[in-house]
Amino acid sequence: MEIRLADRMKEYEEGIFQVLNEKRLSLLAQGRRVYNLSVGTPDFAPQQAVMEAVQRAAAKPENYKYALADLPELTEAVQRRFAQRYGVSLQKDEITTVYGSQEGIAHLGFCLLNPGDEVLVPDPGYPIFSVGPTLAGGKLSFYELTEENGWLPELEALSEAADRARFMIVSYPMNPICKCAPHSFYERLIPWAKEHELLIVHDNAYSDIIYDGREGISILSIPGAKDCCVEFYSLSKSYDYTGARMGFLAGNARVVAAFKRLRSQIDYGTFLPVQYGAVAALTASDEPVKAQCREYERRRNALCRGLSSVGWPVPDSEGTMFAWARIPEKFGQDDVAFVMELMEKTGVLCTPGSSFGRLGRGHVRFALVLDEEQIAEAVARVKESKILE
Repeated sequence: MEIRLADRMKEYEEGIFQVLNEKRLSLLAQGRRVYNLSVGTPDFAPQQAVMEAVQRAAAKPENYKYALADLPELTEAVQRRFAQRYGVSLQKDEITTVYGSQEGIAHLGFCLLNPGDEVLVPDPGYPIFSVGPTLAGGKLSFYELTEENGWLPELEALSEAADRARFMIVSYPMNPICKCAPHSFYERLIPWAKEHELLIVHDNAYSDIIYDGREGISILSIPGAKDCCVEFYSLSKSYDYTGARMGFLAGNARVVAAFKRLRSQIDYGTFLPVQYGAVAALTASDEPVKAQCREYERRRNALCRGLSSVGWPVPDSEGTMFAWARIPEKFGQDDVAFVMELMEKTGVLCTPGSSFGRLGRGHVRFALVLDEEQIAEAVARVKESKILE
């Protein structure tokens, strides 16, 4: 019997990531040293108080029942966090949990889109920005992010598309391009979105990992934002709570209510020990989060400035736990070929920029998931390999 799969599965081939992983395993089998800077999984441990809160809750049998809803103390913790960190006042009906931003963005389109409805998504952009809307039958309309325009969308040029689209995904600090948006951009974005009756979906996963004295904000701190915005906030990167899968959708109450209603049809709430751990994270001192950011910045310096010093100009990442760079000129736009040769010659593994969209071609993304000493070793391997010559 032949099992037939949906046509959409053709779009989700493992592709380059499977090839890269096979090459990585081959190098390891040869006893080669591999510097894996490809996957954005934090290498820091969660705060001790967070792990202890999960452990205490996991020891109680009653916490293995369906949660059905968010803990009141968790909602209150989110309210305090947004008030203290961003100066944003959230009502309880403006907050709901998600299984991390990835899951939230994957499902949000089911609340907002009918088949064929347009969605504005960035190019380059994180893959779920495109995958989520297409799962719900949406039609993608890409807006370009270029160095010439400061890596910001040209809003006026998008006005006609904005009139057709149901929502627009925006994310700063942005993975993969590692750029931040000035406050003035958000101040232009909100009235523009209202003019075009366009919902803005802001992915705010990295506002706690931001460099050189920049300020990470919530889009909801902009006057009038709740009228036309929702924001995803995640504990994965700020609190190293990655595998626990805990994030939040906050903002416009009608959209939040729709997401809750959708979620009630597909699950029974977030595992209670995970919720208790999130409460501990959100109510703890902010100093460990800031200290971790400073460590990421030191790694950023070691990688970006280290590679620049050996002949590969890599701009300083402005935020996120990543760095983004053009590949050496002699490789043209073939980022996949460059990544394979780089791994073979140096053991340094990064992600081809083409994985993030058409305009990502000719670039690579590095994840800052090794300490400074290991990053310095990786830079030395690149220099010794003569791949830049």
